[in-house]
Amino acid sequence: METVTIVECPRDAWQGLEQIIPTSEKVEYFTRLINLGFKHIDAVSFVSPKHVPQMADSEEVMRQLSRVKLPSGEPPDMIGIVVNEQGVDRALATPVVTTLGYPYSISAYFRRANANMSRAESRELVESLQRRTKAAGRDLVIYISMAFGNPYEEPWGPEIVEETLVWLKDIGVKLVSLADTVGSASPQEVAAVYRAAADSVAGVEVGVHLHSRPELAAEKVLAAYEAGCRRFDGALTGLGGCPFAGDHLVGNIPTESVVAALSARGAITGIDTKSLAIAYAITSELRAKYTYVPGSTRPN
Repeated sequence: METVTIVECPRDAWQGLEQIIPTSEKVEYFTRLINLGFKHIDAVSFVSPKHVPQMADSEEVMRQLSRVKLPSGEPPDMIGIVVNEQGVDRALATPVVTTLGYPYSISAYFRRANANMSRAESRELVESLQRRTKAAGRDLVIYISMAFGNPYEEPWGPEIVEETLVWLKDIGVKLVSLADTVGSASPQEVAAVYRAAADSVAGVEVGVHLHSRPELAAEKVLAAYEAGCRRFDGALTGLGGCPFAGDHLVGNIPTESVVAALSARGAITGIDTKSLAIAYAITSELRAKYTYVPGSTRPN
């Protein structure tokens, strides 16, 4: 039986909500997830509140979670996303953040649209991140955006993903997540790209952050698993995703689908059925509350 790592991604799920979730409710939600045994949480981002107002309270949320522990008594792995040096400064000044994450895009168009950086500038930031997190005793995960395809008519191929992974390994990065940013990859493409990429960088842990239409979610997860992947990102209820996908049905793969598919294969996810059901219920409640737009009719 294989053990897999499940990364829960509320940060990714919440960033697109029009209504702001109060700090106290974020803290309560994270506390409950941690108490239920969710070990790895993509929790906050250290970005401009003007661009992502949902994340304006990242430091305060993390500060209030400083004493919250897993049922084992260990602290959880709390991931904070950064996109520039100012964000790195903020994340490193926040002790509860154990892992810093950075989305490195292999698409020039997406990189400009998302971070307004050239390839050289983005690589310089990754190299700085590697040095600074190592010196601070923090972990680092690099997300390779557009790893499974590029809709912008730019050059793309598995060899570009492999070259990026080799460069990351050469500068000392130990953890990478391949992102199907616009959810365009088929299960067969997920397996082929993952297998080729992971084979090129032995010694680097390679996970996946997949987006999908609901009907293909489990199949994509299992395709990555059969190709050797043992780290999976998900978001309870499937909330969130990428606004660039061009399909409102494409979103984060629901954590409940990830756990169900992998458990059926005999994998050990570390999340039991009862805890998952409770987490799903509290997430559904929060989602219903904050995706409601004042003045509209609440769904029954």
